[in-house]
Amino acid sequence: MSARTALALGLALVSTSLVNLAYVREQAAAVALPPLSLRHPLRSLRALLTDRDWLLGFGMESTGFLLYVAALALGSLALVQSVTAGGIGLLAFATARFGHRPLSRREQRGVALALAGLVALGVSLAGGSGPGRPGSLLPVVTWLAATAGAALFFAVPGRRLGGDGVGQGIAGGLLFSFGDISTKLATQGGGRIAFVGAMVLGYGLGTAMLQLGYQRAGALTVAGIATLLTTALPIAAGTVVFNEPIPGGALGGVRVLAFVAVTAGALLLARPRVPIGPAARPRRARTSRPESQPAHAPGAASSREAREAGRAGG
Repeated sequence: MSARTALALGLALVSTSLVNLAYVREQAAAVALPPLSLRHPLRSLRALLTDRDWLLGFGMESTGFLLYVAALALGSLALVQSVTAGGIGLLAFATARFGHRPLSRREQRGVALALAGLVALGVSLAGGSGPGRPGSLLPVVTWLAATAGAALFFAVPGRRLGGDGVGQGIAGGLLFSFGDISTKLATQGGGRIAFVGAMVLGYGLGTAMLQLGYQRAGALTVAGIATLLTTALPIAAGTVVFNEPIPGGALGGVRVLAFVAVTAGALLLARPRVPIGPAARPRRARTSRPESQPAHAPGAASSREAREAGRAGG
């Protein structure tokens, strides 16, 4: 392993640690805020930016992102993604430790499958982890457009698919993968530095979707799904549009099994245990005035029985 690759791996490891701890802190802060909505973006943004706990989490996430960019400039997209995705294990631990709730058996199985898939991805990269080529713009732009379209679907009409917070997690993961691929393009220099705009757009909207999801489900469900998508899609893009080498023989089969395991883990994590935030808040019971007491109320029944007893006695 070259010193350049080793440095990329080290930066990616520190990056994923910061980012996943930031997810837990952001979720804890977001769930305590008034309901966030894309219909009122300025009000929602003000609520986030005036909350000290959320700002601390966002600062941790931003620092992790800068380290990720540095790692991506040194190593291949697939290699860096395989390391950063291992953070779902840290995310599961932090959710249980700081959220003071044990993981359910379904969540444990989902995390185990996801980690197994991510380890298998790392193993498969041993047979092909070169930097690849820049890739032509047409397939890259087509990939980004398809990703943006899918994110739009899960952000609006498909946001309720799979339960509370799942649609937002999927949309956030798609948008983060949009930002990751744009980051790789921007680090190639030249005219592709213009993809910095697409990078900022992807990460900004992805962060917004996660905050909406945090008010509806736990960090492991929302950020876990986003992490899995942010891993699998850029690795696939590295092969398809950046021409990064594909392992042959047994390692190629391992990569296929890895994607199957990651998908199965995502499906298990995509079923939140209980809703969180506004959806889970009990509604205030309505009270009726005495004069409008319904006929089936206990007081009405007692007075009716008294009248019938009086007639019988007469």
